[in-house]
Amino acid sequence: MKLKVATYNIHKGVTGIRRLPRIHDVRHALHAIDADIVFLQEVQDRNERLRHHANYPKTNQLDFLATTGYEHQVYGKNAVYPHGHHGNAILSRYPIRHSTNHDISDHALEKRGMLHAVARVSKGKSRPSDVHLICVHFGLIKRSRLRQADLLAEFVEREIPPRHALIIAGDFNDWQRRVDEVLRERLRVDEVAVARESARRGVLDRLLPWRDARASQPPARTFPSFAPMLTLDRIYVRGLRVAGMQVPRGLTWARRSDHAPLIAELVLR
Repeated sequence: MKLKVATYNIHKGVTGIRRLPRIHDVRHALHAIDADIVFLQEVQDRNERLRHHANYPKTNQLDFLATTGYEHQVYGKNAVYPHGHHGNAILSRYPIRHSTNHDISDHALEKRGMLHAVARVSKGKSRPSDVHLICVHFGLIKRSRLRQADLLAEFVEREIPPRHALIIAGDFNDWQRRVDEVLRERLRVDEVAVARESARRGVLDRLLPWRDARASQPPARTFPSFAPMLTLDRIYVRGLRVAGMQVPRGLTWARRSDHAPLIAELVLR
């Protein structure tokens, strides 16, 4: 069973300096990506300052984005302030059985959350399967990210049986790849960009068995979107095979958010 997923930090649906709404561009992006499940970060589901702007949707952001064909959606409110709030969200074309949002903030200045949901996935005559989905946005400070990675690993070890399919996606702010080491070692997950490149280099790996291709191959570069240099956005999987991966490039995508989306084609085992 094939499954197309994407992770996308939408920067609250506004431009960087002037803070003008571009949530319509984000919705066009989701339509172009056409994924079965989308993990979103920095969804500003309420903004009183922009509510009366001509280009701002009359509904909340999540409902507006879901009109691209997503019947099921969940939102985890993380940061609350006088004029609104923002957090993580998951859009799905498959039913979501249940969801919970967990506070993984490491200090008062950065409110961070971990949104967990279970989707009931089925296509055609295939037998329905539960797929665990975790959407995260880790902190800017390395110590915070490592503690948040430990909380994530502990949650998965405690709540999700190893035999269940699992997708962890989001903005990890992990340009030093320390979080990557923790998650791969503790949870035995594959990062989609690394797994895809490792599959392409399979022959070389068999010829040089001592070569650690997964350690040497970096995740995909997604930030900043106008000239991606940093590997901030990741998709980790367990119980799924990586069939393809891409990061859209170009001026059109750079105008939609400061992050480029990471898109993966997966096969449910």
